[in-house]
Amino acid sequence: MTVKIDKRIKSFKVIDERVAPPPVSEAGAPVEMDESLERPETLVGVTYKIKSPLFEHALYVTINDILLNAGTPYEQRRPFEIFINSKNMDHFQWIVALTRIMSAVFRKGGDCTFLVEELKAVFDPRGGYLKRGGVYMPSIVAEIGAVLERHMIAIGLLPGQPLDEAQRRYLAEKRAAYEASQNAVAVEPGDGFPPGAQLCGACHTQAVVQVEGCATCLNCGHSKCG
Repeated sequence: MTVKIDKRIKSFKVIDERVAPPPVSEAGAPVEMDESLERPETLVGVTYKIKSPLFEHALYVTINDILLNAGTPYEQRRPFEIFINSKNMDHFQWIVALTRIMSAVFRKGGDCTFLVEELKAVFDPRGGYLKRGGVYMPSIVAEIGAVLERHMIAIGLLPGQPLDEAQRRYLAEKRAAYEASQNAVAVEPGDGFPPGAQLCGACHTQAVVQVEGCATCLNCGHSKCG
């Protein structure tokens, strides 16, 4: 298309659309995540630390997000890329492969939340491990999935499931009853659970104790007695 300019050009400005934030289209429709979006020069990211007994050194998982339709009712933050860094180079190849595939899924668009369950379902044949607080992780890949889940909840892609006030009171009463009956040392919430607690099949936390003759989880409230 040719445009004829009748007036004298007094000044001009070069605009590089590749570094501009993704705008709302001229038709007013929101811009969706897809492979056609160019990566902006700057992305907002968060780095999470993973310390596993399976590795000598910690893993650092960085997830960078792109902001779509900024300043409009359609504003949305979506994961754009993921990086995993560590001093341990033994697993460098599969870590690079995993991050590249995950980043490609992010940029493809559509629902990427399925990655959470896929990663969390990976089990290490050598056996999993317990994190601080008694949370069971079946593998290091599953913990990467847990980090991704935490991030997606934070940016609004996945709904969080916090305990309501009634559930917190119920768990506090059960914990107090157990500690009183066993003369156990009280443990601050979030720091762990009473010694001898078993693994919960519902929330995978080592927090199941016998309360009034019934196995009850002090983390999520699950009980075999209903």
